[in-house]
Parts: sequence; structure tokens; C-alpha cells
Amino acid sequence: MKITVYQKPTCTTCRQVYNALKESGVEMEAVNYYIEPLSEAKLKELVKKMGIKASELFRKKEDYKDLGLADKEVSDDEAIRLMIKHPDLMQRPIVEKSTKAILARPAERLKEIL
Repeated sequence: MKITVYQKPTCTTCRQVYNALKESGVEMEAVNYYIEPLSEAKLKELVKKMGIKASELFRKKEDYKDLGLADKEVSDDEAIRLMIKHPDLMQRPIVEKSTKAILARPAERLKEIL
């Protein structure tokens, strides 16, 4: 079954996950969501497959603080829109296989989907 990795190739964890999948010989597609942005529908689908609230995907780094997100609650729809507009808000990599998706952070979580 094909696996899709949504990643930022310069991210250390993304490279670890990509290399682990490559070494395991599974069929995969790597999507750099900075070059091929995720649609709102696709990000909603991934969040649903992960079984989490969209805001749980936020990286608590620069953009998060700059946008004042630490001080407020946001709906799933608002969180999705923010991550589409500001891709650095989204934790990575996200690994999707069929009806399941995981945030492969740390990289060892990859075992959950293989």
C-alpha cells in the first residue's frame, strides 16, 4: 500500500522519516507542502485520519507566537486556514497510508503506520 509523506525536505525529522521509508523499500510519494501546498480539504482529511484537533498540529515556534496563538483558542477550521496560509505553523512530517495518518515526530512513530 502506498504511503505519502507531507514534509519540508530541510527538516531533520522529515529526512529521517524519508530515509527510513526508502530503506524499508515501501512505495511512497514525498510531498513538499511548501512547493505543493495542501488544500484545505486535504488538510482536514489528514487531521480527521489522525484523530486530533487541527490546533494540535501547530508548531509552537515563531509564527505561532507572532500570530498570538498561544493566548487564544482557535476552531479546527481557523487552525486549518492558518496552517494553509502559514505552512511553518504545521508540525511535520505527516505520514498517510490508506485510512490512517500520523505525525511522525519523533521519527520512531513511523512504526505505527508501517
